[in-house]
Amino acid sequence: MSKRITSFASRNCSTLDRLKEAIHRKRPGLLRRGVVLQHDNATPNSANLTQQWLQRYDWEILPHPAHSPDLAPSDFHLFGPLKRHLGGMAFETEDDLISELRNWFDNLDVDFF
Repeated sequence: MSKRITSFASRNCSTLDRLKEAIHRKRPGLLRRGVVLQHDNATPNSANLTQQWLQRYDWEILPHPAHSPDLAPSDFHLFGPLKRHLGGMAFETEDDLISELRNWFDNLDVDFF
C-alpha cells in the first residue's frame, strides 16, 4: 500500500475515533447496541487499516449503492429531466433558482414520482 493511501486511511481512522468518542459522549447506549455505518468505497474507506478498525469495534457496514455516492437509488431518475429543464437558463439570484425549482417540482405529473 502506498504511503499516500496509508496516510489517508490513518486520517480516516482518526476521524472514526472522533466519531466513536462523540457517540460515546452523546449517545452512550448506542455503542453497546452496535453502530451501522455507511460510507462509500473510496480507497481510504476500503483500506486494510480502516477495515481493521471497523472489525475491532464491530461496526457494521452497509453496502453503498453503485454509481450513487450521496443519493438514494430512488432519487437518481430525477436528475436527467431536471438537467434538461434547467439547460440554458441563467438566474440572477439564488431565490430565482429556488423559485424555478419549486415551479418545476409543483408541475411534475404525480406518476413521475
